[in-house]
Amino acid sequence: MFEFEPDRPKWQQVADVIRQRIQSGTYPPKYLVSELSLVQEFGIARDTARKAVRALREEGLLYTIPHMGSFVSPPSDTEPAQG
Repeated sequence: MFEFEPDRPKWQQVADVIRQRIQSGTYPPKYLVSELSLVQEFGIARDTARKAVRALREEGLLYTIPHMGSFVSPPSDTEPAQG
């Protein structure tokens, strides 16, 4: 079970983990980020999972298709080139 820091909202901590997984490539573009799997993995309420997904959607890291789910966004062309 994931250990939460007591001084930060759980949804922020879950969003941080998902963000790290996206940045590391663990969650590639078009990967389904299921609210139900977040509930099960982190032992959180569905509303907490929704808040985390909403925050990442607002950052442009996820996009949601109604009745299908939330997916990792493709890399943007506006990111600076590495190297």
